[in-house]
Amino acid sequence: MSLNVLVVDDSKVVRAMIIKMLKISSVPIDEVHQAANGQEGLDILAENWIDLVLVDINMPVMNGEEMINHVRAQDEWKDLPIVVISTEGSKTRIDRLIDKGVSFVHKPFCPEVICKIILEITRICDEQRT
Repeated sequence: MSLNVLVVDDSKVVRAMIIKMLKISSVPIDEVHQAANGQEGLDILAENWIDLVLVDINMPVMNGEEMINHVRAQDEWKDLPIVVISTEGSKTRIDRLIDKGVSFVHKPFCPEVICKIILEITRICDEQRT
């Protein structure tokens, strides 16, 4: 199974780093979509099959937490795997996000950590063994 991934971050450089990391990792990737804010991310979700979202928190127009709230409110996306990759330091906010069923990785990030989380939350390892 290959994943269609949506990378949402207002920094074009960070998006490029994440995409490069995904392409050289052990994570099987099919399509990668990019968005510069949460609203663009929601628009892409509405028009494409997405298996995984990697999202920043602090962005203009619509931040990552607002995007996650919209995603979780939709029946077709409520179980969509989401990994937050952010410099967010507020434990209260991080705990609130985790309570919404997302995984959290601090920037700067270690590619191996992100890959491990992706493989775990998408259960690709289990499917490849069967």
